[in-house]
Amino acid sequence: MTALLAIDTSTAWCSVALSLGQSTPLLRHQKVSAGASGLLLPWIEELLAEANITLQDLDAIAIGVGPGAFTGVRLGVAAVQGLAIAANLPVLPVCSLDAIAAQLSVSGPFNQAMTRDHAQFVVAVDARMGEVYWAQYETQPAALPRRMSEVMLSAPEEVDLSGAQFVAGSAIAEFGERLLITAKPALPLARMDSQIGVHAMGLLLQGQHLWDQGGQLEVHALEPLYIRNKVALTTLERENAFGV
Repeated sequence: MTALLAIDTSTAWCSVALSLGQSTPLLRHQKVSAGASGLLLPWIEELLAEANITLQDLDAIAIGVGPGAFTGVRLGVAAVQGLAIAANLPVLPVCSLDAIAAQLSVSGPFNQAMTRDHAQFVVAVDARMGEVYWAQYETQPAALPRRMSEVMLSAPEEVDLSGAQFVAGSAIAEFGERLLITAKPALPLARMDSQIGVHAMGLLLQGQHLWDQGGQLEVHALEPLYIRNKVALTTLERENAFGV
């Protein structure tokens, strides 16, 4: 039995789940905007108490490392660093888009739409500043989806939906046709999920996969996943780029 704690604070939702293997995972998942810092540790304590275990009884902690909101990602990573050091636990870093893909793969509408093995789909989420984080995936029989590309950051019109049978993520609602313009042929509504987001249950699925593959890390190796490395330009960089 693998005992895993999963944590994500990379979006406006605070999401924590505890899995003890065969039993149904325990979950706290709530939209909190900037309030995750006040809920995260109490929720973890509540779930451990409900399961009648301690932090030291865990095998590892899965953490959403982004991409996502800078402050939220840092909050989650810092919290897990403290917990893992205190209990001498390894960590399982999970990309937020991979967590969405895993959560999507166990949803009914997705599986009804994806009627063949090795079908391709795209996860695309709003990255703010008029841009999209996105990655291409392929379904696999009796396994989690396989990411086929690096996580990309681009304008919505540059998201490559060619060959995709499904698209999911918050970028659909945010950008609409600007995002879907590259889908050839056009995707029907039954092949879109604009509501799905990062969820601790998806992190558990990816975390278990990493654990099974020996993908756990020592806590000192844990780092956020930053796709947008620079969000502000110096005065000189603005002058060189825009002539202002």
